[in-house]
Amino acid sequence: MGETLTPDEAAKAREAIMIHVRKVVPWALLVAVGTGIYMFTQVFGSIAPEGMSRFQILLSIKAFLGLWLGFRGFNQKFFGIQPWVFKSHLFPFALVVVIILLSQLMYA
Repeated sequence: MGETLTPDEAAKAREAIMIHVRKVVPWALLVAVGTGIYMFTQVFGSIAPEGMSRFQILLSIKAFLGLWLGFRGFNQKFFGIQPWVFKSHLFPFALVVVIILLSQLMYA
């Protein structure tokens, strides 16, 4: 947008889009976390006497990161609590990328 619109027009266009994004993304995040919690209970399995398997370790890390994102989103949506640290969108986006990579490594 910055290449074809003036800075003022680009800011207005971005805000017009963000109004809708703010309505949809928190609910989608809560659905993703809820289904992730359900799936965790279904696929984690029992821990062997030797300890957790590679799959269980990666799933645990993935679940922790997902719950952290979900907790952050829940606080923002329902309580209006903004994050104290990692205020930009870059960190949550990076965590989503890490979660996707962990999903791929779990079945490799």
